[in-house]
Amino acid sequence: MDFSFLPTYYMFFINGAKMTLILSFFTVIFGVILGIGLALMRMSRIYPLKIFSVSYIEFIRGTPLLVQVLLFYYGLPKLGIKFPELPWLGSAFPDVAACILALSFNSAAYVAETFRAGIQAIDKGQMEAARSLGMPHAMAMRYIILPQAFRNVLPALGNEFITIIKDSSIVSVIGVAELMYSADTVKGNTFQPFEPLIVVSIVYFMMTFVLSKLLGLAERRLRTSD
Repeated sequence: MDFSFLPTYYMFFINGAKMTLILSFFTVIFGVILGIGLALMRMSRIYPLKIFSVSYIEFIRGTPLLVQVLLFYYGLPKLGIKFPELPWLGSAFPDVAACILALSFNSAAYVAETFRAGIQAIDKGQMEAARSLGMPHAMAMRYIILPQAFRNVLPALGNEFITIIKDSSIVSVIGVAELMYSADTVKGNTFQPFEPLIVVSIVYFMMTFVLSKLLGLAERRLRTSD
C-alpha cells in the first residue's frame, strides 16, 4: 500500500473531518430538541398531536436517509426557502444547512422513541407526587421527569451521536465537503481507490472512539453523583 499522497492531501482529510463534526454537532442539538418535542407529542392526550407524531416517526424510519437528504436538498429551493451565505462557509452554507436539517429530522424520529422509553421508565409516582405539590403538568415534566429521562437515555443518545457521525457520510452525494467527499476527491486526484478509504476509516474510528470514551466518562460521573 502506498500512502505517499498524505503529505500533499492531508488537509483534505482534516477539513473533511471538521465538516463532519460540524454536521454531527448541529444535528445532535436539533435532533434532540425535535425528538423531545415529538416524544411529548406522542405521549400527549391531544389526539391530533399524537397522530402527527406517530405518522412522522413511522414515515422517517420507513424511508432511506439518502432519499430524505435529496428531498431537502432539491425540495427546499422549490418551496422558496433559501439560506444566506456565511463568511466562514461561503456558498457551501445552503447545502450544509439542507444537510443539517435532513439529518436532524431523521435523527429526531429515533431520539423521540428513545426519550419516550426513558420517560415511561420513570416511576409514575414521581409525577403524581409533583402534581400533589401543586406543580402543573408542564413544570413537573420539565423539572422532575425530563432531567431523569435524559440521564436514563444518555447511553442511547451517545450511540445516536456516533451513528450520526457515520451516517453524515451520505451527504457526500450532494457535494458537501465532509470526510467521505474529501476521500473521493483524493481518490480522483491520485487514482488510488483503496488507500484514501483506509485513511478515512481510521479518522472515523478516532472520532467515534474519542466520543465513546467521553460519553463513558459522563455516565460514570452521573453514577457517582447518584
